[in-house]
Amino acid sequence: AETRAAVARTLAAVRSDGDAALLELTRRFDRCTLASLRVGEAEFVAAEESLAEELKRAILDARGRIEHFHRACAPQPVRVETAAGVICERILRPIERVGLYVPAGAAPLPSTALMLGVPARIAGCGDIVLCTPPRADGRCDEAVLFAARSCGIDQVFKLGGAQAIAAMAYGSESVPRCDKLFGPGNVWVTEAKLQVASDPQGAAIDMPAGPSEVLVVADAQADARFVAADLLAQAEHGTDSQSILVSPSAALIEEVAACIEVQRLRLPRADIAGQSLARGLLIKVASLQQALEVSNAYAPEHLILNVAEPRQLVAAVRSAGSIFLGAWSPESIGDYCSGTNHVLPTYAASRACSGLSVASFQKQISMQELSPAGLRAIGPCAVTLARAEQLDAHANAVSLRLETMENVA
Repeated sequence: AETRAAVARTLAAVRSDGDAALLELTRRFDRCTLASLRVGEAEFVAAEESLAEELKRAILDARGRIEHFHRACAPQPVRVETAAGVICERILRPIERVGLYVPAGAAPLPSTALMLGVPARIAGCGDIVLCTPPRADGRCDEAVLFAARSCGIDQVFKLGGAQAIAAMAYGSESVPRCDKLFGPGNVWVTEAKLQVASDPQGAAIDMPAGPSEVLVVADAQADARFVAADLLAQAEHGTDSQSILVSPSAALIEEVAACIEVQRLRLPRADIAGQSLARGLLIKVASLQQALEVSNAYAPEHLILNVAEPRQLVAAVRSAGSIFLGAWSPESIGDYCSGTNHVLPTYAASRACSGLSVASFQKQISMQELSPAGLRAIGPCAVTLARAEQLDAHANAVSLRLETMENVA
C-alpha cells in the first residue's frame, strides 16, 4: 500500500509539473543535478570511445543473434479465402511511439537495451524513446548508450524509477508521450507501469516484468556447483529477486546449499545475493513430476530443467517465461546472447503472458473483402445469427444488400 501511494504521488507530480518534477525527482533519488534530461550527441560519442573493443564486439555479437531469432519469430501477414469470394486478411502495423525502460540501479543493463531495441526496430516502430537512470555524475552508463545507439535509438533520457514511467506515459516538455511502455524494473517501476496501464490517459504496457525469478528443477545427477551458480546468478540482480530449487534429491539440496555459501563469498555482490537468498527456497519433493507441479503453481520467469532428460519434462510445463534445458544451458546465456528475449513476465504472470517479442511492438489488424458472390454465399448465415441476437440493424445491413443483388438479377 505504501508503494502504491508513493508511486501515485510521483505520477501526479510529473503530470502536473513536467520537466520541473522530473529534474527534482532525479536530484532526490539519483543524487544528481541535470542541465538537460536528454542525452546529447557528444555523450553518445564519448560513451563509444570509452568502451573496450571487446565489450563493443560482445554487444554487437549479441545483437546479431537477438535479431536473428526475433526476425524468425516475427508475425507475418495472412491472407485466406474462408469461402468462395470471401477474403480475410491480417495486416501488421507498428505501434507508432514506444517507450523503453532500461534499469541501471543495482547494475547497468546494456543487454536490456538490446532486448528492447532490436524487436522494436524489426517491428518498424518509427519513434523510439528510451529512459535509463543517470549516475551521480549526471551521465548514463556508457555500455547502455552504445547498445541503444547500435539499435538506432538516439532519443535517450536520463530518467529512472517511477518518474521515468510517468514521463513516457504522460509526456513532458522534453519527453514525448508514448503509446506503450516496455522493460523490466524494480517494484517501483513495476507498480508505476501497472498504474499508468489502468489509467485511460496513461499508456499500455508490455507485462508485469518486475524483480527477477528463477526456479531450478534438478535431479540427483545434477552438478551442485552448476545449480548453486544459477541460483546466485539470479540472486545478485537485487535483494528482491527470488531463487528457488526444487528437487527430489535431499543429498543434492544439501550439497547445493553448501556450494551456495562457498560461491557467494567470492562475489563482489555477496551481500545483495545473501539478502536475496534469504527469500529463496530449497524445496524437497517426492518426484520430478511433483517438481513440475510446484513449478507450474509458481509460474516462474526463468525455469531451468537441470535433469538427465530435460526434454521429457517439457510437455508437463504449463507456465514459464523462458525454459533452459540441461546442464549446459545456464540462464545467464538467455540474459545476454542466445537470441531469445530476457524481458519476461514475473509475479506468476507467465500463466497468461508471454515474453517480449516483435509482436509486442505491433498491432495486428484484421481485414475482409467480399465479392457479390461471397456475400450471397455467407450473408444468410450472418442474418440468422444477427436475428438470434435481436440485432435487427445488423441483419438489415446484410439483407438489404442481398435483396439489392436479387433485384438487379
